[in-house]
Amino acid sequence: MGKLSSPGTVKLISSFIYARKEDMEKALKAFSEKYGRTDLASGEMDFDFTDYYDREFGRPLKRILVSCEALVPVEGIETVKLASNSIEDSLSRNGKRTVNVDPGYVTEAKLVLLTTKDYAHRIHIRRGIFAECTLYYRNEKFRSWPWTYPDYASDGIKDFLAGVREKYVAQIKGGK
Repeated sequence: MGKLSSPGTVKLISSFIYARKEDMEKALKAFSEKYGRTDLASGEMDFDFTDYYDREFGRPLKRILVSCEALVPVEGIETVKLASNSIEDSLSRNGKRTVNVDPGYVTEAKLVLLTTKDYAHRIHIRRGIFAECTLYYRNEKFRSWPWTYPDYASDGIKDFLAGVREKYVAQIKGGK
């Protein structure tokens, strides 16, 4: 029988998809006020992998990803998705979101995204929030699953997340 242990801390990340930069900046400010300073940020990327958000946000869409400096306990991680939903709601106009805030976390072994949508490969964690192992790390790089969204399977996002993972590993081994 295995012994119970604490799941430890993880490196919080979030994606922000938006049409107007000022909306993203407001969402990022609110996210940072809740979870602390960011230590890594991707450059602005075109978000053209799907038209899922077009009716709500318009076009063209952009995305940035950030990681938070402080490590967070994985216990209770569902509260991050609940908070991101509140941020989206607070910035909505005329019943439509202006930004999509998608949080998740990185460990040595994986990227996990948090979602309100259930599916065969997602596990309910608490309070209507599901976790999806979106990427896994093996042989010195992030790799995709059959269900990985095409944008998260892209080299640009995988490269950014490899940098986040590197920072995380340094933090858990006592570096900053």
